[in-house]
Amino acid sequence: MRVLGVDPGLTRCGVAVVEGGVGQKLSALHIGIIGSAPDEDLADRLVNLESGLELLIEQFAPDAVAIERVFSQHNVRSAMATAQAAGIALLVAGRHKIPVSMHTPTEVKAAVTGSGRADKAQVTFMVTKVLGLHVAPKPADAADALAIAICDVWRGQAKRRLAAAVKGA
Repeated sequence: MRVLGVDPGLTRCGVAVVEGGVGQKLSALHIGIIGSAPDEDLADRLVNLESGLELLIEQFAPDAVAIERVFSQHNVRSAMATAQAAGIALLVAGRHKIPVSMHTPTEVKAAVTGSGRADKAQVTFMVTKVLGLHVAPKPADAADALAIAICDVWRGQAKRRLAAAVKGA
């Protein structure tokens, strides 16, 4: 199973590709961000994000895309940017007919650390250990994308199988 994890954002969209399965060793195939300058035109920033995601899908051919669910935030402007970035990720996955799972931040933290209240340092520590990385992934957006992909490998497969079984019944 190969999962593209997306931590949506316009300035820094964390992206990571993880391969493995439940009960198997996981490995990171890609860790990075797709970035754009805050002063760029919004349309250009969205096109840049779309192009970057298209390249990752072309290069890694993921079986699934996992996106952090937009969480209610106090800053409406930030929530809008996050939602726009998530929408682009959904669009690109849909265009390629790749199944998508949305995971809340609490679900991701719980899957990776065992606690839905874990802080970023704890998540990064566990991601580093689970993937056997020699150094912690940076920036935090990339580490979060890894955590989202790991969560999906461990929890998303079961959700997709159940949904397919219900749909086929």
